[in-house]
Amino acid sequence: MSLLPLRIGNLAARIPIIQGGMGIGVSLSGLAGAVAKEGGIGIISAAQPGFQEPDFLTNTFEANYRALSSHLKKARETARNGIIGVNIMCRANHYEEYVRCAVRNCADIIFSGAGLPIDLPSLVKGTASKIAPIIGTPKAARVILKMWDRHHHCTADMVVIEGPKAGGHLGYTQDQLEALKDSGYEKQILEILDIVHEYEKKYEKKIPVIFGGGVFDKKDIEHYLSLGLSGVQMATRFVATRECDAAESFKQMYVKAREEDITLVESPVHMIGRAINNPFVKQVKNFREDVTQCFHCLRDCNPKEIPYCITAALIRAARGDVDHALVFCGSNAWRVKEITSVHNLMKELSE
Repeated sequence: MSLLPLRIGNLAARIPIIQGGMGIGVSLSGLAGAVAKEGGIGIISAAQPGFQEPDFLTNTFEANYRALSSHLKKARETARNGIIGVNIMCRANHYEEYVRCAVRNCADIIFSGAGLPIDLPSLVKGTASKIAPIIGTPKAARVILKMWDRHHHCTADMVVIEGPKAGGHLGYTQDQLEALKDSGYEKQILEILDIVHEYEKKYEKKIPVIFGGGVFDKKDIEHYLSLGLSGVQMATRFVATRECDAAESFKQMYVKAREEDITLVESPVHMIGRAINNPFVKQVKNFREDVTQCFHCLRDCNPKEIPYCITAALIRAARGDVDHALVFCGSNAWRVKEITSVHNLMKELSE
């Protein structure tokens, strides 16, 4: 089965693969630019992209804003005419400013999840940037599309479904994950496609629906395309590339992981996430760190109540201190066996 291009309005990706946004510091300009150059859609994560800036500790927002602008420009130089997107969490502080920064620096698509991006259409109105909500359930798809229709008189340019086998923070409770453990999630995918089709008819436009979570090889891609989806989102496979922006020891955690090492954790902001079981994950189950530095990353995080700072834990991971860090991953990270190049990976997945 040959893979057809992924078209989003006037944009077209030669290969219908979106590289998932991974923060902190895992998918920045290096990875996103390389994926876009090879014909996919590269995504920069807006989660603390300025962590390497010299004033990050004292001027966190300014450092992040500056770094996001810089990474978008660098990715664009690498990608040439490829498609570059930005993943921005709804629950992030300064959400509106990061969206405007992405638009100002010519991001082709704004991907937004970790909540419902109700006001996103108003932030990109009159610009060329497309918008794509990230949802996990048919209910979330119906709610966000209905809200955008009612309040903004517009609809999505693309919809991304993140299934229960995805990595990092998940949009599911522990009970939901248990109930969906043996499910292919196909019933929910078909429901979401039906919901999106209603708005395709109303707005007389094609709205590509993308699935991510557990997509590992070309066989998986072909399966999801056969359901009527327009493409897939993949993150885990791109970690194990030379162009990935994370430290080499971070990538090696994937290469060395066994199936039993992949575990679910509860993050400090009471969200379920998937990570590699390491000394840090075992330690924080019974130990509370003294959080002395707050990065004001999420709106509903109180440093006096959390067991550890998730920003600090993810920065340590990106820098390579993997035994004292939170190493997020997808359910299939244990299947990664080697570090390759983005070029070779895209070739493997598409030919």
